[in-house]
Amino acid sequence: MGEKLPASISRTIQTKLVLPPNTNHMGTIFGGTVLAYIDEIAAIAAMKHSKNVVVTASIDTVNFLSSARVGDILILEGVVISTGRTSMEVYVKVECQNLETRERTTTTTAILTMVAVNSDGVPTPVCGVAPETEEEKSLFRSAQKRKERRLKFSEL
Repeated sequence: MGEKLPASISRTIQTKLVLPPNTNHMGTIFGGTVLAYIDEIAAIAAMKHSKNVVVTASIDTVNFLSSARVGDILILEGVVISTGRTSMEVYVKVECQNLETRERTTTTTAILTMVAVNSDGVPTPVCGVAPETEEEKSLFRSAQKRKERRLKFSEL
């Protein structure tokens, strides 16, 4: 598929409230809960790009930069940053917003690879992506290196 879709077609934003059941004894959100949120938004962004159901092929990198506490608001943003024949790399950024100060802090970043599948679960081709923001363009330019690293590690 030679067509390239603008990255904004896939851009997805979700807002979550950090609640006590999702936190540890110190009142900060469990990393596993954040990972579940990241996987969900990456899937939605990839489905919007591919117009297909997707499966998670890999989680390349997850950087936990800071934590969120009970009562904080999480803002998750996912966008397709590069594509292969049937795969899509999705960049996810999680920000924490303090309810009282409205200050935002990046808590987590991640890059996931999602694969589009048809109704029989067979990988299906996807359109390319045209990055729009400077951040998307930078991530797009480094996609081949990430793919090579993934392939190297999958052989181990």
